[in-house]
Amino acid sequence: MITTDYLVIGTGLAGLTFALHAAEWGQVAVLTKKTRSDANSSWAQGGIAGVLGDNDSFALHTQDTLVAGAGLCNEEAVEVLVREGADRIRDLIALGAQFDTNTDEEGRVTLSLGREGGHSRNRIVHTADYTGWECEKTLLEAVKGNPNITVYEHYFVTDLLTEKLSDVEARCLGAKVLDSQTGLLTEFRAKATLLATGGCGHVYQHTTNPLVATGDGVAMAWRAGASVANMEFIQFHPTTLYHPDARAFLITEALRGEGGILCHGDGERFMERYHPQKELAPRDIVARAIVSEMKRRDVPCVYLDATHIDKHMIQTHFPTVYERCLSVGIDITQVPIPIVPAQHYQCGGVVTDLHGRTDIAGLYAAGEVACTGVHGANRLASNSLLEAMVWGKRAAFVAKKEAADFRMEPENAEYENQQTRPNTTELAELRSEVQSMMQRNVGIVRTTAELETTRLYLETVLVRLSELQSEFVEWHETRNIAQIGLLIVASALQRKESRGLHYIEDYPELRESERHDTVLKPNLEPMPV
Repeated sequence: MITTDYLVIGTGLAGLTFALHAAEWGQVAVLTKKTRSDANSSWAQGGIAGVLGDNDSFALHTQDTLVAGAGLCNEEAVEVLVREGADRIRDLIALGAQFDTNTDEEGRVTLSLGREGGHSRNRIVHTADYTGWECEKTLLEAVKGNPNITVYEHYFVTDLLTEKLSDVEARCLGAKVLDSQTGLLTEFRAKATLLATGGCGHVYQHTTNPLVATGDGVAMAWRAGASVANMEFIQFHPTTLYHPDARAFLITEALRGEGGILCHGDGERFMERYHPQKELAPRDIVARAIVSEMKRRDVPCVYLDATHIDKHMIQTHFPTVYERCLSVGIDITQVPIPIVPAQHYQCGGVVTDLHGRTDIAGLYAAGEVACTGVHGANRLASNSLLEAMVWGKRAAFVAKKEAADFRMEPENAEYENQQTRPNTTELAELRSEVQSMMQRNVGIVRTTAELETTRLYLETVLVRLSELQSEFVEWHETRNIAQIGLLIVASALQRKESRGLHYIEDYPELRESERHDTVLKPNLEPMPV
């Protein structure tokens, strides 16, 4: 067993921001299921939104966020995000982050501020098309040099450790952890624990997320008794690489902003039939249009044609997209890119307050795993990295106060580590079947009948997984994927309307009576735990 003052689960921007601040007051253990750079944050191509321009204001950024959230944002949370966000960007710059800049005729250097869909001003700070990695690299370097922070790689958290305080209250004591390289189980006990595990992309067949994104944080928090909310709002990016020899890879919407055209293999354009802004329509409309066209023609993908855009511009402004496509034999300056919508972001998650507190004492959450109320029914572009840093710092400061009076009473737990390895073939088949069904039935367009079918199927999967139980990462990830799928389905079945990212054919209209969060509570809902 290992004891520490603060335990951080995840090495994205939220976890690393928390760790750097918490290290000012005590020892911090940071756990990551793979290597320290394996995080959703690293894969963010777009940028970070912040009020940094002369013609911008907190009010404008707030309004843009509220409009994108389709009536479900927590306005107080949005104001926190917007007012503190610019300072978090300045923190990164102070740590050495190299963002793109402009130099005027008088030699003055300013940040190069871009604009993305839904923003009324240029406020996107970026580093070409790999902003997430620049932020992640900067924070990892700061963590590396901090003597109070220890990073444990290849440590997979299987469940949270809790103690019951009353019939309705519990406290988190740390986590049960599997060293995936040795197969040994141990406990990490801490005064305060932060969930910063990212999203759930691999619940779906097509996703822009890294392989580590299997919904572990939400699943383990649910099993521990934490409330989750708004899991029906899954953001799909409309344009990701479709290729048999490559994982789905995000083709940034900025490429459409520069003139990229959506079409079929024979060159037929189609976006004018769906929205007057054509390729520049909001993400959810573009995604639904692509799905509709794929069904209409019975094809596995459509195409994004950028061949008419200047080659030098493509290579300098979109180097990551250019090189990644080239690596699988696609020169995007010469041929259209085969694309398909893919799961991109989880707008719901573990319910937190304005300081990252969950409804389990001693447990905090920040980043994509959390539902802070910022995103509502649809995330505004480039608010995600900002949210991770804002709530990462906020959670650290409140954890410091609340952990000060807590005294740990270490208990040496003994675990049987000689487990029979599970049938990995059956696990892989179950995982693939869950992902395919989620993509087909719980994707961009849903129906009540498909949701009910999926719910019944996922319940049988969880029963089967309980029969196969073993202490191996493959089993735990498959269980988490099935549980998150069930949470998404349960949330979607409760919302009798189409709002934001949730579009259901049975209830295609927006309903004022449905303007509320979808909150699931483990102690009250008839859901498998």
